[in-house]
Amino acid sequence: MTITVGDKFPEITLKRLGAEGMEDFKIAEFLADKKVVLFAVPGAFTPTCAQKHLPGYISQADAIKAKGVDAILCLAVNDPFVMKHWGEVAGADGKVMMIPDGNGDLVQALGLTLDGSGAGLGQRSQRFMMVIDHGQVSELQVEPAAGALELSGADVCLARL
Repeated sequence: MTITVGDKFPEITLKRLGAEGMEDFKIAEFLADKKVVLFAVPGAFTPTCAQKHLPGYISQADAIKAKGVDAILCLAVNDPFVMKHWGEVAGADGKVMMIPDGNGDLVQALGLTLDGSGAGLGQRSQRFMMVIDHGQVSELQVEPAAGALELSGADVCLARL
């Protein structure tokens, strides 16, 4: 079942790289007292994700946050090392938090998985954007195809806030 507007965000613990190394990230706990934009991509360093999706949110971060958003999160079914490096290379620090879903547990709980096995990618995330307001989904836009960027980009997000 796919998460919908009005639903509570699932309680999933992810792994990420912090200042002290690998750490738990309880995403629902993080979201509980904030208004957050979460966008997901099928994979770090993949063409649409790296050339358009993430750069759009980095360049629009100040404008998005000016609309009352406390944080912008980029989610991908990639390991913590890849997500940390991608964020560094893209210049996301201080603008977009890079959130790894290494095992795909979160996208599975959201009902937003993408079968990329035909391209050798395994289970990934669909491309989407959601706004979570104090733990509850208030906006959700899911792209009709993995390579599409019509509903979940930074410009659409900014217009819908």
